[in-house]
Amino acid sequence: MAGKSLQSIRGIHDGLPDEVRKWRRVESAARRIFGTFACSEVRLPVLEPTELFVRSIGEETDIVSKEMYCFVDQGEDHICLRPEGTAGAVRAYLQAGLTRSGAQRWFYIGPMFRRERPQKGRLRQFQQIGMELFGASGPIEDAEVLAMAQAFLTELGIAGLRLEINSLGCPECRPGYRDRLVEYLNARADRLCETCNDRITKNPMRVLDCKVASCQAALTDAPEMVGHLCDACDVHFTGLKAGLDALAVPYQLNARIVRGLDYYNRTAFEFVTDQLGAQGTVLAGGRYDGLVESLGGPATPAIGFAAGLERLAMLLEDDEAAGIDVAVVALGAESINYSLTQASGLRAAGLSVVHCGGGAAKRQFKMADREAARFVAVIGGDEMAAGKVALKNMASGEQQTLTLAEVIRAVSA
Repeated sequence: MAGKSLQSIRGIHDGLPDEVRKWRRVESAARRIFGTFACSEVRLPVLEPTELFVRSIGEETDIVSKEMYCFVDQGEDHICLRPEGTAGAVRAYLQAGLTRSGAQRWFYIGPMFRRERPQKGRLRQFQQIGMELFGASGPIEDAEVLAMAQAFLTELGIAGLRLEINSLGCPECRPGYRDRLVEYLNARADRLCETCNDRITKNPMRVLDCKVASCQAALTDAPEMVGHLCDACDVHFTGLKAGLDALAVPYQLNARIVRGLDYYNRTAFEFVTDQLGAQGTVLAGGRYDGLVESLGGPATPAIGFAAGLERLAMLLEDDEAAGIDVAVVALGAESINYSLTQASGLRAAGLSVVHCGGGAAKRQFKMADREAARFVAVIGGDEMAAGKVALKNMASGEQQTLTLAEVIRAVSA
């Protein structure tokens, strides 16, 4: 490799310290908020059987036909890097025999992989947070899941988000709506893009989600699922909206929110921003009561959502506290060992500390500045003799000579 530049794979990037700090903020907020809703964290494998996604997502979808990273291993097993988390969560739920164990509230954090065209906020390896609730069928549970998602985003301090909701109906009411929609689309096929014309027979509801301007113009008065709900779905959707009102979660109806697979039903939702251009969805989810059964389990109601860490990180303010707590500057060779013990004592108290290595004072102070240290602990012969540290607050310029215990209190305040 000598003489050649090393580059990462297109669409797969390194998480460097500044970005990882933001990821950790997102992860901490997720664990904190999801925990208050009695959700437990699960760790799911990155490698899954390819068949799991063929069965759950569908062989004709773009994810399976174009985007999955699949291979055959030495044992002739067909393996893939997981493109999303829900199917793996369902597999784990069934494999663990939890279908008779009451409601299961899970969340997970980890990498997903899709070979899609890289664009702003979309990568071929991306970090995702997902939440799944198995065994709860009512609109109240749906409202609480949406409230949890809102609380999570609020905890992150992301402003300018709006919650959009829709109902996708159920196997009872959707076929009649589908027939009306197909009739409407066929009458306007010459005004629809090639992809939408292909979807008319395969997946007509996906046409409603097309972003092509000519298609949007042709869909102005398209029939909407919310106007064709059966009584049970209408009661469920009304209950969801009442629950959101009771929880003071603001929302807007968006009848164009759709999902591409038949096992999705009733509640569908997205948290959307105008800060990321055309790809403005920050967190999305919905009810998928048919998925567990489609993968060989008993009929099981379920709802979940997912959000990409990279997209969330793009919406976070820079962390003003990104620097370290203390930089230790040792003046003179005789103070090196004493300064090392002081640095060790500060770390034992949970503070982030860099020892500047001794040597020239100018070099050490430059290093402290580069590390964006909040405090600098200066230790020379006088400080060592007194068993103390000269602590300088870099924000105020104030300097005090303190014991180690007093330094810890001052820095931790």
